[in-house]
Amino acid sequence: MAAAYLTGLLVVFAVVGGVELFDRTSFSVIALASRGHPVPTWAGAATAFVASTAIAVSVGAALVALLGPSRVGLVRAGAGACLVGYALYLWYRGPESPEDVPANPRTAYLAALATVFLLELGDTTMIIEVLFVTTWGWLVVLVAGAAALIAVAAWASWLGGKLGARVEPAMLHRIVVGILLTVGVVTIVYGLAPGAFAALSVLAPA
Repeated sequence: MAAAYLTGLLVVFAVVGGVELFDRTSFSVIALASRGHPVPTWAGAATAFVASTAIAVSVGAALVALLGPSRVGLVRAGAGACLVGYALYLWYRGPESPEDVPANPRTAYLAALATVFLLELGDTTMIIEVLFVTTWGWLVVLVAGAAALIAVAAWASWLGGKLGARVEPAMLHRIVVGILLTVGVVTIVYGLAPGAFAALSVLAPA
């Protein structure tokens, strides 16, 4: 059981952090930090990420309680469909450029807090966290998901401070679309035919 929870922590941390690393929110944090004051930008982004993670695990736990264990697969399939739809939306919309934000510590914190929180509501990361709650439970997802997002916020803030506004998102935009499509399809298959991923069923706690 302890090994299963450790596996859950590692998987949630890796997937949530990996997806968020190339998400639009990460690019927004880079852009905000590039205007100056990366530390307040990180603090605001980290606060918003923790809040969005708490919302995600609450929604996930409520869905599991409402639908029951026998219908958890439907939650997974629905989450996968949302990921595929979101990936297609990103593909047709193309990369976006965040608006300029005034550079002072207080504004940097508030801008990062508001921007990240609004971008994360219903975004890919929240969908993935809701999905993971159905497998590993709310506590594992809360701890690992929040830790991963705080780390991503730190990386994005540091990178923004170093590179300024010279980051080109076009290539990474194509990469994240591919990742989301792959994760979405795999998630749908896992929800409708969990036997295809027997290894995950063994690793997940009862």
